[in-house]
Amino acid sequence: MPGEILRIQQPRHHKAKVCIWADLEISHVESLMAANGPEEIKRILSDLFKLTDYHDNLASAILLDLYFYTVQFALDHNFDKEQLSAFFSIVKKTHKVCSETPFGNVEQCYEYFKELVLCHAVKRPPWSVNQFSPHQVKLITDYVLNTYFRHMKLYKYVFTPMVRLDLSMSYLGMPPTPPPSQVAEDEKPDELLEETEQADMEQEGGEEEKTEEEVPQDEESPAHQELRQLITSQLNGEIEKLRSSLNEQIHLNDEALQQKLTLVDGGASGGKSSRNSSKSRKK
Repeated sequence: MPGEILRIQQPRHHKAKVCIWADLEISHVESLMAANGPEEIKRILSDLFKLTDYHDNLASAILLDLYFYTVQFALDHNFDKEQLSAFFSIVKKTHKVCSETPFGNVEQCYEYFKELVLCHAVKRPPWSVNQFSPHQVKLITDYVLNTYFRHMKLYKYVFTPMVRLDLSMSYLGMPPTPPPSQVAEDEKPDELLEETEQADMEQEGGEEEKTEEEVPQDEESPAHQELRQLITSQLNGEIEKLRSSLNEQIHLNDEALQQKLTLVDGGASGGKSSRNSSKSRKK
């Protein structure tokens, strides 16, 4: 609805759990393992996750590439059916957490990814299962770090909305600012077109010499006048304070200078009188 303020999801912590067969069932995994090539794998994945418009939709194409290379990595490293399903769900859930908010949540995503891997690498039922060996854990971690997390900002750019801040301010004791005026609804496009054509004709057939006309200034609203008066009075008060402080400082500097001059003159006259007395004694 127009005017509705949408709440944007803030970065948050997610609790990991075992996700074998969560996104790919055993029949889906068997179809992927029996596929004859990359195109058939992409076709199976696009049908499963409703990404059939990947030829025209760039977001669908990027997501399909993410799924395809995840499956291809599992097939290249001879993962079994359970491992392929678990690894695919780990990547898919990590991407879901990444794209749930446009704000930076790389720490939350990485912590969630590590917990997901641990849930499938440590035998502690029912909270975790020993699905991956330590070597496979290292392979999975290196692959996801060098592919997904390295391009995490690009995924955010594609799959998260752009956030724009509209800031409004209200002052105590002042009426709210009225919304900007809109074009009258009864103004017809034909009339606007006629006025535009007439203005163009007048401009073409006008005189070469242009006369400057004074543009009337828009009258200020009472709220703006009151605000202007308030700011002016405040500035005048501050200026008077600065002026009085400056005059007082100048007066103090003058007094100090006069005292120094008086001391200098007194010292000079005293020195002359002492020299005259010494000369008279010598005579």
